[in-house]
Amino acid sequence: MRTVLNVIWLIFSGLWMALGYAIAGLVCFLLVITAPWGIACFRIAAYALWPFGQSVVRRPGAGVPSAVGNVIWLLVAGIWITLGHIAAGIAFFVTIIGIPFGVAHFKMIPVSLMPLGSEIVPSGRAYYPWESR
Repeated sequence: MRTVLNVIWLIFSGLWMALGYAIAGLVCFLLVITAPWGIACFRIAAYALWPFGQSVVRRPGAGVPSAVGNVIWLLVAGIWITLGHIAAGIAFFVTIIGIPFGVAHFKMIPVSLMPLGSEIVPSGRAYYPWESR
């Protein structure tokens, strides 16, 4: 089922989103000093292509540089990208068939808001610090 959802997602939303993130990543690399955000954009682009079966978790040792970088990202691009995910998610929720894809858009909001210090892992390997092992 996950593969079917990913293929449908790829056609209706994933390809366009991944392309947008990849273009943003290229712009970040062209500006050289924004290369860490470029790396994050490419990581998110891969996640945007195939989101079902993957989860975003925070890296526990990300530290202060990631926090500062996330604040800068939030002010420059994060808010606008998140608004796009919210609008697309609401649009997908209009139809019953689109609900899983709307959920996928909402699942991408945390990583689009604060990409530095996040890691994309297979859902079965996701570890959340507030859960006991």
